[in-house]
Amino acid sequence: MNNSLKNFFAKIKSIVSDPESSAVGIDIGSSAIKVVEIKKKRGKVILETYGAIALGPYASLDAGQVTNLSVEKIAEALKEVLKQSGVSSSSLAFSIPVQASLIFTIELPAQIKENEVAVIISTEARKYIPVPITEVSLDYFILPKKESSFEEANTDIADIKNANLPPAQKEKTNVLVVATQNDAVSRFRSIVSQSALSASFFEIEIFSSIRANFEHELSPVLLMDFGASRTKLSIVEFGMIKGYHSIERGGADISLSISQSLGVPFFEAEKMKKEFGLFENPAEKSLSDIIKIHTNYIFSETNNLLLGYEKKYNRTISKVIFSGGGSLLKGLTEEAVNNFRAEIVIGHPFNKVGAPAFLERVLGAIGPEFAVALGLALRKLQ
Repeated sequence: MNNSLKNFFAKIKSIVSDPESSAVGIDIGSSAIKVVEIKKKRGKVILETYGAIALGPYASLDAGQVTNLSVEKIAEALKEVLKQSGVSSSSLAFSIPVQASLIFTIELPAQIKENEVAVIISTEARKYIPVPITEVSLDYFILPKKESSFEEANTDIADIKNANLPPAQKEKTNVLVVATQNDAVSRFRSIVSQSALSASFFEIEIFSSIRANFEHELSPVLLMDFGASRTKLSIVEFGMIKGYHSIERGGADISLSISQSLGVPFFEAEKMKKEFGLFENPAEKSLSDIIKIHTNYIFSETNNLLLGYEKKYNRTISKVIFSGGGSLLKGLTEEAVNNFRAEIVIGHPFNKVGAPAFLERVLGAIGPEFAVALGLALRKLQ
């Protein structure tokens, strides 16, 4: 084959082949850092590696405890987990904790022009943000309008009072607004710089978790993300957040209560929580009762959110997805069934990537912990 033909086929191959590309998602939480690296090869997303490191020891605390580390300490832990995990890609994406942001919905007139939205959002957002507008970065998403079902359409026709209203008064444009503290972003940029790394982008953790846990849900779904310091509730419809609420109680609070109530060290309480959860411990029968104080509170707050949503939008939540490390608590799903009138599902983010068969059981068990990190990496590959 002459050189001209070789060059021709080489060009054709470069056009039709799918070059390998990889991405790394990094979730820096209050008690641990999680890392996931994935690769796209021949059109398929494949898991390359993953890893986690507890932040407690970097603050002279036990693993699982909530920390407030310096930039230097977090950078140290980050470099260590990347080294242990064998991450090879330099394309890194980082999550921003949801507590560094404010998520809310603003109603605008239906007939508003798209080029007017940004100016109005900047003005209206001041009513919701408790700090000067110069201290936050604003982003917004126009929420899709729900298509009326046949039954709803007939109901509207029958409703004479509603039918007499002009269309502009019946419909509103709902806009999801995300205000992120500039100081928080600056802090994460410092962590990246201290680690001698580069960041492709930063994203509020909730959006990463939704990307990792959701498929093509048509009905409203509640995503419950059980973290170490808080439980994050997101009502999602058509892939967008319709409601958000944070409950200031998480897995570390449960372990601390066990430690104080039973007079055992935190690491022992953490071990007991993971081993038995809400199932009865033969040696310490009060364990489940201690845990239930917290889970009952979380479920009660969640039901209040659901009730408010259903009253406002006349829509029922029929499915709840559990995510985050706290969702792995034994007996939590069974307890949730008694508290919600909805299907309870444990998220399996790693189902979205290819992995060796022998890892299937392990990835299924730890998946909820790595949802945010995986969601970040998936966005990067998109």
